[in-house]
Order: sequence, then C-alpha cells, then structure tokens
Amino acid sequence: MPTFSGRSSRAVIFSAAGILLITMGIRQTTGLLIAPISASTGLGIVALSLAFAIGQFVWGLGQPIFGAIADKHGSFWALVAGAFLLAAGLASAPYLTSRWGMVVSFGVLSACGAAAGSFSVLFGAAAQQLPMEHRAFASGFINAGGSFGQFVFAPLVQYMISARGWVPAVLALAVAALFTIPLAAWVGTRAPAAHPPGAAHTGLWEQIKRASVDRSYLCLHAGFFTCGFHVAFLVTHLPGEVALCNHPATVSAVSLGLIGLFNIAGSLMAGFLGMRYRMKYLLALMYGSRTVMILVFLASPKTALTFYVFAAALGLTWLATVPPTAGLVGKLFGTKYLATLFGLTLLTHQVGAFLGAWLGGLAMAHSGNLAWMWYADALLAALAALVNLPIREDKILVSPVPEGATSPG
Repeated sequence: MPTFSGRSSRAVIFSAAGILLITMGIRQTTGLLIAPISASTGLGIVALSLAFAIGQFVWGLGQPIFGAIADKHGSFWALVAGAFLLAAGLASAPYLTSRWGMVVSFGVLSACGAAAGSFSVLFGAAAQQLPMEHRAFASGFINAGGSFGQFVFAPLVQYMISARGWVPAVLALAVAALFTIPLAAWVGTRAPAAHPPGAAHTGLWEQIKRASVDRSYLCLHAGFFTCGFHVAFLVTHLPGEVALCNHPATVSAVSLGLIGLFNIAGSLMAGFLGMRYRMKYLLALMYGSRTVMILVFLASPKTALTFYVFAAALGLTWLATVPPTAGLVGKLFGTKYLATLFGLTLLTHQVGAFLGAWLGGLAMAHSGNLAWMWYADALLAALAALVNLPIREDKILVSPVPEGATSPG
C-alpha cells in the first residue's frame, strides 16, 4: 500500500471506504428481500423487479445530480442528505407495501440516498484532496470498502430475515445508514475545492458538452452500460437462480458474500495495476473474463459449490471496473468536475442495471428460468471488452528512482 502524507489524507480514504461499505452493503444485498416481501405482501416477482429496477435507474440518475451538487457546494451536505434519504426509504418500506409503495421506498427514496453516498461523490471528494499519483490506488481502496460491505451485510441480512423476518431486517438497515453521517465529516468538503489555474474558466455545462462528443468518453459509457446490466441482473436474480436449482437461501447469501469478499482483492488489484498499466486494457480484460466465467458457469452442474466458485471468480471483477473507469474520466477531463462526469457514466451504468433487473424478472415470469438472460449477459460482456480498446489513453511512464533516493510513496 502506498504511504500517504498527513493524517487527513488517510482519514479521507478510510472514511470514504467506510461510507461506501455501508451504502453498497445495503444496496447489494436488497435482492435477499425480494422473496420474503413477495410472500408477505402478495406482490409478484414482476412488480418487485420493477420497483428494484427503478431503484437501479434512480441510483444512477442521482449520481450526476449529487455529483454536481458536491462539485459546486462541497460534498459534506450531499453525503448527509443521502444518509437521511437512504434511512427514510428503508424505514418506510414496511408501511408502503403496495406496488407503488415499493417503488417509492426502494425505487426512489433509498436509491437517491444511496446515490448521494456512493462512487461519484466519494471519488470526486477523494480525487480533489489527494495527489495524482495516489488517486488510482485510493479509488481501488475506497471501492474495496463497498465490496467488504457486501461481504459483511449479506450474511447478516439473511440471518435477520430468517430469524426475525424482513421488517426488522430492513429497519436495522435504516439505522445502519445513519452511521455514514459522522464519517461524512471526515471525507466531505464543505466548500468547493480549489481548482488548478487554467481550469477556472471552464464551466460545468461547457465541460459536459465537450465530454458528450468525446469518443473515448462515449466508449466508457458503452462498457459501463454492460457492467450495470451484469451487476444488477445478478444481485437481483441470483437468489432466484439458486432457488430454481433447489438450494436453500443460505447459498444465495454466501454467494453474494463471496462476491464482495473477492472483490476486495479485485478492487485493490485494479487500483494497484492502474498506477502501472493502461486502464483501458484492464477494463477490456475484466469484461472479457466475465464472458468466459458465465459460459463456464452455464456448462457446469448447478451444485452449491458451483455457485460458490462462480461467485468467487466473478467477485474479482465485480465492481473492480469502477476505479479504472473513474481514473480514465479523470485522465481525460481532470478532477474539477470529476464527480459530475463520472456520475454521468454511472447513470449509463444504471440504465443497463434497470434493464438487467427488470428483464430478469420478465424472463422468470414468462419462461420460468433465466437462460436467455445469461446468454445476453455473456454477449454484452464480450462487446464491452472490445469497446474499451479504442479509448484514448497515454502510456504509463514510471520514472526511475535515483540510486540512494527513496520513493515518495
């Protein structure tokens, strides 16, 4: 791990990782709630899939909005507002048990709150407070916090559901969301960060217009669309696939936990390699490997061990695509409006996520299985690997350390 000068730099990184641990731990385990909510309320898989799919889209829509707020006014209040919205959405779920009530609680309120305490605001705040040579590793470390949250929350949520039911489980998650508030004081900037000379005359809308016609930026959007489709489909419908194979719900919880555990290593590795190799090649490798993993999974017997091995392998790339994508946005356009521009790529990510969550529910309702969704997922991953190759990115130049000198870390 690189050494960071000053306690404030370490505080920013660890606090941001802690916030993402909570918000992503909550978001990435809500698929475990679908079956018990359906059984309790009588809502079918299609209605709940729509609510969760809307939540995927709203989470993405909130990224550039809260990112722009953070870029203009500082990230502290964006993070605090997100904590209250996330808690309110979760706490209201037991009282809004209609189709549209689920949309309000999971699809709008909690999704907006999770967006404010997620990648665009956290990465933007960290990038503006850290030197360039540390940003790639820092983004990987922060991302690993979200993965660790999935590893921690998945078995706890499943245990609470099994022991007490889904209502106490979701209320406990609402309380957990409020623990991001004290961490926001460490990571959040209360005023806009100082911008480098020469960038002051570039307005937000002007930068967005420039980015919208940049081929490399559009390629990032295309690849991230597939990532969203992939992640949302699995986090929402992997429990259903496990049930189709006649395995208990604990297999789903363990699989989701393994994805989070192994993505800790994947995220740290992505951040480390991003300091040494071109990030577009890392993205192409990760997306291409997903195609292979899915095809091997489909050809394998669906034992519990198969799910565990698939989850572990998948975890190495799960959200490890986030640090290189954010890093490339920073390379292309700088950090002044990173929260907004990266937030827009996350919006595209969540358009894919909406389709992954919603179409999975439709496939299950109409055909009784997810076969064609798996094949679509594999094809999209292969296309995402190819679309990252034309991205404009300079070679990584590593300056030699003179003999007798020490590395600045």
